[in-house]
Amino acid sequence: MTIHKEGYKIIAWSTLLFGAVNILSFYIFSFYTPWISWLIFVVTLVLLFFTISFFRIPKRKYTIDGNAIVAPADGKIVAIEEIQADEYFADRRLQVSIFMSPLDVHVNRNPVGGEVIYSKYQPGKYLVAWHPKSSTDNERHTTVYKSNEKEILVKQVAGALAKRIVNYLQQGQAVDQAGEMGFIKFGSRVDVVMPLNVRLNVKIGDSARGGVTVLATW
Repeated sequence: MTIHKEGYKIIAWSTLLFGAVNILSFYIFSFYTPWISWLIFVVTLVLLFFTISFFRIPKRKYTIDGNAIVAPADGKIVAIEEIQADEYFADRRLQVSIFMSPLDVHVNRNPVGGEVIYSKYQPGKYLVAWHPKSSTDNERHTTVYKSNEKEILVKQVAGALAKRIVNYLQQGQAVDQAGEMGFIKFGSRVDVVMPLNVRLNVKIGDSARGGVTVLATW
């Protein structure tokens, strides 16, 4: 396991804060009420470990298959529905939504290899990520990939806790399947919008692993 670059600064500041809080706690409480010092130590240590684990990149064998659309994020499949596309596409499409809890790996990955043909950031609200309108009203970044003359859309959606969406891709860029697309901090949602004729490989309630789980095949 390694640590993602997006976490370096936050982890550094969290470590400094952990040290300062516990030094102060030891100075104030250790003589008369040492149990308070120990309680503060345990709570702050758990929070520090949580912060570090949030930015983890586990070692995985990623799925590389030109006929597959892999999950761009870790999380739970919370919606599978036919929608009327409201961005880039103008027809009916199949949308699969993945909810990322704060405990999930938050690196986002390319669901297919090919070319980035659309990339757009849109500011918005911070509704809870499972809210039906979060896909259209929340802060989000939309990326469209073209792979073997087929196009799919991925929407990174901020949640109530996610205050920063990072996307590393630019229009015209060639990308590899399961390569890094971006990162969303502290809870969020990712929507994958595909043609109606794909063959689904998941159902609502399934757990997805970014870059590994096959959502559908062409």
